[in-house]
Amino acid sequence: MAEPQRHPDEFREPSTTDLAAIEQEMPLIEAEVLLLDAQIAILCAEPVPSELDWQRVRRAQRQVMRQARALLAVRASFERAA
Repeated sequence: MAEPQRHPDEFREPSTTDLAAIEQEMPLIEAEVLLLDAQIAILCAEPVPSELDWQRVRRAQRQVMRQARALLAVRASFERAA
């Protein structure tokens, strides 16, 4: 069976603009990873999640919201400037 044809853009390296966008989103990505870790801890808690586990989830949720708002504010300011 023949391999599927790939578009040349699939092999290109990320541009400076791509890397800048990723860098700008990193605080949100890191906050989401912390939230996921907290949620996994809740699912794996034996015999039941502790109050500390639930506090960790709520704290991580608030951090995700803060980072998402900050990212949206930055993007909105760029759009207004453009």
